Formats: sequence, C-alpha cells, structure tokens
Amino acid sequence: MAEPHRAPTRRRRPTTGGKVVMADVARLAGVSDQTVSRVLNDHPRVRAETRERVRAAMRELGYRPTASARTLASGRSRTLGVISFDAARFGPAATLAGINEAAQAAGYLVSTIALTAADQADVTGAVDRLLGQGADGIIAIAPQRSVGQALVEAGEAGQGVPMVTLDKSFGAHIPVVAGDSASGARQATEHLLGLGHRTVRHIAGPTGWIAAEARVDGWRAALEAAGAEVHEPLLGDWSADSGYDLGRRVARQPGLTALFVSNDQMAVGVLRALHEAGRRVPEDVSVVGYDDIPEAAHLLPPLTTIRTDFTEIGRRCLTLMLDQLDRSPAPGVRVTIPTELVVRHSTGPRPDHPSR
Repeated sequence: MAEPHRAPTRRRRPTTGGKVVMADVARLAGVSDQTVSRVLNDHPRVRAETRERVRAAMRELGYRPTASARTLASGRSRTLGVISFDAARFGPAATLAGINEAAQAAGYLVSTIALTAADQADVTGAVDRLLGQGADGIIAIAPQRSVGQALVEAGEAGQGVPMVTLDKSFGAHIPVVAGDSASGARQATEHLLGLGHRTVRHIAGPTGWIAAEARVDGWRAALEAAGAEVHEPLLGDWSADSGYDLGRRVARQPGLTALFVSNDQMAVGVLRALHEAGRRVPEDVSVVGYDDIPEAAHLLPPLTTIRTDFTEIGRRCLTLMLDQLDRSPAPGVRVTIPTELVVRHSTGPRPDHPSR
C-alpha cells in the first residue's frame, strides 16, 4: 500500500516546547508519522517525491533524528557491539578500524569494549553490557582459544544474539571471518626456501592464539613438503621485546640463514638483535615478518612481510552481521581473506648460494 498523502501545512512552531519531533516533520510535509519513519529507515515503499518532501521538511525544521527515534521506527538501535582483545596490537587495532569504517558507511554506530583478560567472567560481562546498551549484534575480535566457550555461553545467555567472530568460529551457528594465516606462513616459508635456504627457523606467537598456531602449521607444512629440516619454533608474545630476546638466542644458532617471524613487531626486535650480534640482514640472515605494519617499509632494511587486508576483514564482518539481522543465513559461514607476500630488502639468497 502506498503511503497516505495529506495536504502540506504551513510551517508552525514545534509542538514540544521548541524541540522538533517526528510529528512536526509529518505535519509540515503533509504525511503520516509512519511515512516519516519509513524515510528515516530508507524503506523502499516510499515515493521519491514524498521522500524528498519529508527530507525538505526535516531541513526546514532543523530536525535531527535521535537514536531512540530510529529504534522506535525500525525495532533496531543501529548500534553494534565489538569486543576486542589485545586492542593495542596492530592486527586487532587495524581490524577494529575496518569495522568502524564499514559500520559508518552502513549507518551503524559501534560501541567497543576492550578486554585485557580473556576469561569467561570478563567476556560474559562485556556481552551483558553491550546488550544492555541495546546492541543489535556483537562482533568479537577473539584471537585466543580460551575465549571460545565464554563467547558461546554468553551468546546463549543473550538468547541467540547475532554474533560474528574473527579467526575461528566457536559454534556451528556463529559466522567467522579470518585472514588465511596458514597460507600466509606457507608463502613466507616457500619464499625463503626458493631463495636457496636449506631450512627456515620460526619465531612464533604465544600458545593458545589461533593465528599463531595456524602460522606454525603453515610454516611446518612448507618445510615438510620441501623435505627440509624442521626445528622447534621459539615462542614469543607478539612484542618487539620478545622478538629481541629470542633474536639474541637464535642469532647464536649454527646454520641460521633464514627466519620467519610470526608478526612484524617481533621482527623489529629480531632485526636489532641480529644487528647487535654482527649478523647482517639479508647478507647473513634473511627475515620475513607478518602483518605489514605501516613502519615495515621504513625499517633498515625494509621488511619483507605478509600483508593481510584488515579493512576488508572489517567490511566482511559487517556484511555477515547485516545478513543475520536482515535474514537467516546458512549456519557455519566462514569467509577467508587471502594474504599477500610483500617482498622488500630483508630477504636474499643463502650466503653460500651460487646466485650470490
């Protein structure tokens, strides 16, 4: 049914003591309150001329729809909750920026809770707070396995609140968006093997981190496929400090010519440790990082690394969330974002390789 039409009225003072409300817009535009609600929420069944008349009335009256008005009109708050862990690290921070950018383009606000601990009580409390604020759904940047059960239980307590997670799905009904960490690690390792290095040592992220474990798997798979020796990885904590400490240790290992580091921050520490040990990069040791932080191209030497498109991850998170809000998507949806090897000057042929 088309929207009802009323004859427009002359502009009057707002009926609410100076505050312009939806009824004032409807009266000036000569339409019903319901039609104004439809225009606010971009309902398709509004004539173009009616839509423009309502918007002109909003401009004339200086009407600014509040979040509560939109909620009453649509049944949604148009607010999404995001739970982030280790938010200061480049990957989670860049992903959050991507989510915010995509949400703004779609007309949603984002309310974020950054947690330092991944225990069940903190996760459940964060979900409760976001739902208490009226969030339509929750996106969890959940890089640790320990978060999984807490998210599942919190989601069940929230009576099936729409949820999207990053890196790994913690329930058959929860969609997930992930960078292809295993493939990225394999690319890094194969690049070094292709330069003639007999094997590649690995400085990994901490135990229990989904991306770190996937990168170990990809590194190991590439070495095994090439018949190369597989050393035990050294475990860091994602920080440049841990990369420096582990870099000092690995610099003393005999036969070291190639090193894959699980993120760029640790690689920064590794580069310093190798320099202090008198090991030149890449003449003596080739180094590959992961993430392609903005500083990677400006290090000495510029760092070869694996790039993940975090903006695309954020956009796809929002797409999966809107799918849940607008319809019932198939369960178990997983979106994998491909990685890209960015070759710079921190990698080169093995020191005794004929190509030198």
